[in-house]
Amino acid sequence: MRADRVEISWDAAQAKWLVRIESGEEAIRRHCQLPMNADEAKLRSAVEQTVRDEGYDFEQARIVIRR
Repeated sequence: MRADRVEISWDAAQAKWLVRIESGEEAIRRHCQLPMNADEAKLRSAVEQTVRDEGYDFEQARIVIRR
């Protein structure tokens, strides 16, 4: 399966990073345990691992990071 959009953002309510994977009308949300001040490389790595774990392919350039 191919992800159309992949985004990571800080979820203040959970105090965790939230990865959102969109494929067509389907959206999957997964939290990851990185600190709030994690650098971009660590965030991208966590997103890549989460997307692969869910069985999706994606273009790394399409990762959106919202702080």
